[in-house]
Amino acid sequence: MSFLSEAELAALGLAQVGRDVRISRLASLHNAANIRIGDYSRVDDFCVLSAGEGGIEIGRNVHVAVYSCLIGRGKITLCDFANISSRVAIYASNDDYSGTWMTGPTVPARFTNITVAPVTIGRHAIVGSGTVILPGVSVGEGAAIGALSLVTLDCDSFGVYVGTPARKIKERRRDLLAHERDYLLTVSPP
Repeated sequence: MSFLSEAELAALGLAQVGRDVRISRLASLHNAANIRIGDYSRVDDFCVLSAGEGGIEIGRNVHVAVYSCLIGRGKITLCDFANISSRVAIYASNDDYSGTWMTGPTVPARFTNITVAPVTIGRHAIVGSGTVILPGVSVGEGAAIGALSLVTLDCDSFGVYVGTPARKIKERRRDLLAHERDYLLTVSPP
């Protein structure tokens, strides 16, 4: 995988870019002025980050794997240490599918009824491959979402969710929090 150089990252015009950020040359970033990326985060090949008015905020040590997309007019937040597996789609806006309104970005806004709501993926949350997350969802700290899930409602911290729609099946261990403390001491000693 080939990543953008520091000069190329600066040329993107991101609102913020942290230390040692890695963005694939094959990723697409739209409205970069509304995208913030924290230290040690990585965006892989063929990802699409399309920031609306709310923007996209990516914390530190976040990984967005191949073919994932973050799209929408609302704010999308990926908190520190979140992991987005391949082919995940996160939407912060959505067309009205009822048939009452027209749909699509080529139709003037007065003929559509778009839902806009923020999405937050909490610290240490992991979202499995092929999952779709809809507008207004908050995935709690440390939650794990199984592959191919459809997340339509908020997910509790350290819950494990699977299915379409996603449902909680158990609790996730919290041992990773001790590892986080140890890791942070190696990159930011007191």
